[in-house]
Amino acid sequence: MRGLLPRPVRVDPAPGAHVVDSLDLLSTVVRRDPTLPAEGYRITITPSSVVTVAADDAGEFYARMTLRQLLGPDAFRAADIHSGQWTLPCGEIDDYPRFRWRGCLLDVARHFMPKAGVFRFIDLLAAHRLNVLHLHLTDDQGWRLEVPGYPRLTEVGASRAGSWVGRPPDGTVEHDGRPHGGFYTTDDLREIVAYAAARHVTVVPEVDVPGHSQAAIAAYPWLGVTGEQVDVWTRWGVNPTVLDVSERTVRFYRDVFDHVASVFPGEVLCLGGDEVPTTQWTGSPRIAELELSTEDNLAGWFVGRIATDLAGRGRRALGWDETLGALPTSGIVASWRGEQAGVDAAIAGHDVVMCPEQHVYLDHRQSDHPDEPIPVGYLRTLADVYAYDPIPAAMPESLRHKVLGAQAQVWTEHLDSARRVDYAAFPRLAALAEVVWSPPEGRDYIEFERRITEHHLPRLDALGVDYRPLSGPHPWQTRPCVPGRPRPLPPGP
Repeated sequence: MRGLLPRPVRVDPAPGAHVVDSLDLLSTVVRRDPTLPAEGYRITITPSSVVTVAADDAGEFYARMTLRQLLGPDAFRAADIHSGQWTLPCGEIDDYPRFRWRGCLLDVARHFMPKAGVFRFIDLLAAHRLNVLHLHLTDDQGWRLEVPGYPRLTEVGASRAGSWVGRPPDGTVEHDGRPHGGFYTTDDLREIVAYAAARHVTVVPEVDVPGHSQAAIAAYPWLGVTGEQVDVWTRWGVNPTVLDVSERTVRFYRDVFDHVASVFPGEVLCLGGDEVPTTQWTGSPRIAELELSTEDNLAGWFVGRIATDLAGRGRRALGWDETLGALPTSGIVASWRGEQAGVDAAIAGHDVVMCPEQHVYLDHRQSDHPDEPIPVGYLRTLADVYAYDPIPAAMPESLRHKVLGAQAQVWTEHLDSARRVDYAAFPRLAALAEVVWSPPEGRDYIEFERRITEHHLPRLDALGVDYRPLSGPHPWQTRPCVPGRPRPLPPGP
């Protein structure tokens, strides 16, 4: 099949259909075939039988998902309301993924998503055969994980006085005055990890350092350069407040990452490292103490210390592309500012996850229509996302294996509810899911759009997803202007 959605590329299609009376076939025994590619499976459907073999547990899970797709939208509902018999088209399906990293970042730091919402998001990832949830747990606007021994991280850092709404001039000047907060206990996070693992999704946690750290500094002011008390940030953007890159701060974050490593068993832990202004470090004595040339080197020193500690625990650090040059070779570079950083990282010996903002940031606007809610960032349509290829054209052929895959980003500055996340993510996330699962040969957007319209949007309806219609937002999906202020033109890019 080699596609997220059913399309007429099955091997040896056969006439007729297989008829069943219930969904019991989704729990039948699946035979193992280790000769199949990892996460792969083969389904043979005849009028008299359905035979499924899989390479491994993940392949079995995806095989069952494919059968569910073929049964129709009702098979995705929470309860069986289907009347009559179920039918499956006959033929043979031979399927496996193109990339092993098929991910999506969910930002729960800017707007907290309660645990039940995270479970639901994991279910949606699994339904699209995505297998990595990058959970952005800390930022200037909130600290979302409990850490033993540091109670103020959640007592102080997990809530803020309000939030910017929209973007000036179409938005609040300061903040809306509505307190926002929330955090996950250690048991909550262990539960999220277990829930995801049962659906073959690995959770990659992110604790962002040494920038994007004002929530932590608000909790423990000595973590900051000035030592002054600050509030959890209520604004969006790049914040000049950064960590004091002292040994005391390193010890603090060593404790934090020790705890994170104890909760998240996956090989990869993300330490951020992006958007680090150096203004507060100008003239710092640490530059001479560490024998560095300028304050610009302090972020790399700090990231390198944390990444080396993680490597000593047998873990791999994932860092945004600003960390290239600071990570050990075992570190993974997330190429977000474009594609060239991914090429440079592969040449330097790193594995790479492609996530360029120009292509796969799903919080960015989907049209230039004035009804588009909070129209920020690059304009990226469903067709644009479907056209993306995670292998950069400039990547040398001999290094293409260094690209582990790709992931979409769902940053939530302007996504303050599960409905808004749905609108931003779907159906564009379905397009990326097919990009990272299927080979690029024969990809055709017109045919994909037909499958989306005829087959996949009804599935999303059954799943209760408040996606953006292909024709544009519903009236209830737009966000009105603040009274008395004009709606701005979309910022670009």
